[in-house]
Amino acid sequence: MLSREDLRRWSGGDIFLVLVLGLVGGVVLGCSLMFAVQSRDPELDLRLISQAAGLVQRYYVDRDVIQSRTMTYGAISGMMNSLGDTGHSRFLSPQMVKEMDELERSKFQGIGAEVQLRGGHVVIVVPMDGSPAQRAGLKAGDIILKVDGQDISGWPLDKVVGQISGPAGTTVMLTVLTPLSDQTRQVTLTRATINIHNVSWQTLPGTKIVQLRIAALDSSVNADLRKALAEIMMEKPAAIVLDLRNNPGGLLDQAVDVASQFLNGGNVLVVKNARGQEKPVAARAGGEATKIPVVVLVNGGTASGAEIVAGALQDAHRARLVGDTTFGTGTVLKEFKLADGSALLLAIEEWLTPSGNIIWHKGITPNIAVSLSAGDLPLFPDAERTMTATQLQESHDAQLLRAMDLLTRGDVSPAVVADRASR
Repeated sequence: MLSREDLRRWSGGDIFLVLVLGLVGGVVLGCSLMFAVQSRDPELDLRLISQAAGLVQRYYVDRDVIQSRTMTYGAISGMMNSLGDTGHSRFLSPQMVKEMDELERSKFQGIGAEVQLRGGHVVIVVPMDGSPAQRAGLKAGDIILKVDGQDISGWPLDKVVGQISGPAGTTVMLTVLTPLSDQTRQVTLTRATINIHNVSWQTLPGTKIVQLRIAALDSSVNADLRKALAEIMMEKPAAIVLDLRNNPGGLLDQAVDVASQFLNGGNVLVVKNARGQEKPVAARAGGEATKIPVVVLVNGGTASGAEIVAGALQDAHRARLVGDTTFGTGTVLKEFKLADGSALLLAIEEWLTPSGNIIWHKGITPNIAVSLSAGDLPLFPDAERTMTATQLQESHDAQLLRAMDLLTRGDVSPAVVADRASR
């Protein structure tokens, strides 16, 4: 078993910078550690870096653009990019570290969208619940082309984040491309102070089925979830749809706690270190919802600790997964502080599902694959509070409707082979 200290900080995220920053999965924060770097000739490596910087300083013709610290950050970023762990192991500037700390406190100012650098493009991974980004209709997969009219091609991610971030009440204009429709549009957003509420639920209109939404896995999630489950059970529901769509993860111990609310024993995950040693992490006793039928909703924005929860319930045959293959985050990040307040986030451990399945770069395949059509958005509890049963059935959330259908028919058998049927 891993110790509480091993588990207590950030869980495996690929993830993502939020504007201002997002939940960075897998991060063990606040650690400063000296470590040895193996190299055939480390002195030569250092001389090469110094030599290249000196040549730029001495000979580059555009003297106005030479900034020593920017060059240093670029060199470190290039070093991290060479690992091929795109969007996960990475360099954080001091400002990005500050914003990540603000997010850990679950309150920050910005537009509330998680972004990642993919294929040279800044891509929205998920707009956060109740955020300006969500209200403006930004969607997972949208590509940011311009910020306030400035073409951001070739910009490092921290520069894009800095340009979009700002005080509550101010505005920013984004030019975004939706790849599925190949349409470009301009969106003006008013930045806001965002208080993150990560657990919400609603009895679905016309049913005895509860949709339980977990938006992220911050330090208060398990306590909030236990409270929500206590309230839900008083309603005597027939079943639960556990909605982990667009959940970027968060704290590993919270992922273990959340999964444990639905499991009656067994393991939640297996942690594999750089030496190939594996340690199982057991479910914790005392779960509030270990017997009620459950279907789990996942999509491409389900990542990090949320994948741990989904994988644990799937492997234990506790729930069927409906939706799209998850993001594919499967490592623990550790933060190594640098001298000026910047930091490196390095993947130091890999996660496996309890059955030994790899999550990293593969994701978790749902039992039943159902995708939303282009332009359709997931329905969450806040929107359902004012809906009728007819409006719900006429909605375009095919994933939620499929989960409801399974639970209504009692078809929640623990089949693991993916049923490729779709609506």
